[in-house]
Amino acid sequence: MAGSVLFIHQNFPGQFRHLAPRLQAMGHRCRAIAAPQAPGLADITLHRYALPQPPPAQAIHPWARDFQTKCLRAEAVAAQAMALQQQGFQPDLVIGHPGWGELMAIKDVFPEAPVWHQLEFVYQLDGGDYGFDPEFEDGSWRRRTRLRLRRAPQLQAFHELDVAVAPTQWQASTAPAEFRDRVEVIHEGINTKTITPDAKASVTLKRGNHRFHLGDEVVTFVARNLEPYRGFHSFMRALPLLQQLRPQCQVIVVGGDEEVSYGAAPKVGGTWKQVMLKEVGERLDSERLHFVGRVPHGVLHNLFQVSAVHVYLTYPFVLSWSMLEAMSCGALLLGSATPPVEEVIEPGVNGLLCDFFDHEAMAHQIAEILDNRGDYQALRDAARRTAVERYDLEQVCLPRQVALAETMMNA
Repeated sequence: MAGSVLFIHQNFPGQFRHLAPRLQAMGHRCRAIAAPQAPGLADITLHRYALPQPPPAQAIHPWARDFQTKCLRAEAVAAQAMALQQQGFQPDLVIGHPGWGELMAIKDVFPEAPVWHQLEFVYQLDGGDYGFDPEFEDGSWRRRTRLRLRRAPQLQAFHELDVAVAPTQWQASTAPAEFRDRVEVIHEGINTKTITPDAKASVTLKRGNHRFHLGDEVVTFVARNLEPYRGFHSFMRALPLLQQLRPQCQVIVVGGDEEVSYGAAPKVGGTWKQVMLKEVGERLDSERLHFVGRVPHGVLHNLFQVSAVHVYLTYPFVLSWSMLEAMSCGALLLGSATPPVEEVIEPGVNGLLCDFFDHEAMAHQIAEILDNRGDYQALRDAARRTAVERYDLEQVCLPRQVALAETMMNA
């Protein structure tokens, strides 16, 4: 029986890029509420909310600014939801992301509708990103209190949701223990039919007119933005020694450097790329280090397909889709021995692990892989199998998402 589904995500479709059109194609009536900049989807009616102008920052206690912003979004979303209700739209299910406060009032507008919260990560006072990297952490009580208060809307959300959906077991484990029976673990899904190994793939760099193929001595590193949360500083510190050990290797770094996705900008100003080049740049052969910025998705997959070793580092935080896409391409993964990665990578079976902070050991490990790069095909094949068996979009993840949505609508 067809139902009505309301998606709420400030950057819709966000994590619901596949789920929303699938439910719509199945006959469910889908609408979405999002912020003005959201790209939307062609077949889903999108209602954009406008944010009221916040009061001057000096009028709000610094600890309360994040909550203030979330309240403004909650109010704006509630106004859009009320308008839909007045037009006769009554959702049988609300699916949204609580991270920006947009779901805080939704149960008061649609009290009968079950609500699915997309659970990415609950801030942790211990065992998460906070305190993991002492080089950049403010250990003061004020920093800890501010984090404690940033947790408040996340913890409050568990009292309002019907189901939380987390992409990995570790991310699910960040939920408070008393609510974990409400958490389902379903990844958003990787399209392993189109993101595949390709022995004939190649990548051409305009700078230096380089053309790389599988088998070449290519090291890749990818992050949405180049920052400590994704281990950019550790990777950069490994490169001078790596270039000494492997005088022919080429390193390709993908990621933006003008913004910060996670964590803070450098206290000294500038970008993390500038900071790290100032620290290690004089010891690097810049002709063998290629910063290519952000690249189209297809080009990213080509990089994974030709890479001799793909390095993925992260704090104990949200696992990047890029790591799983690299595995789907049959790349040899060298990941950080941090909980999000350890859930997926079994060292010596479908990839390898390294110490996040030990950049010298990292350089030696990459060099050893490059020296014997023909010996790792079994790990590449196993990485591909892991992606297909556990994270495939059409066969594993999307069917589970759809089944959960329909179960919630029919409860």
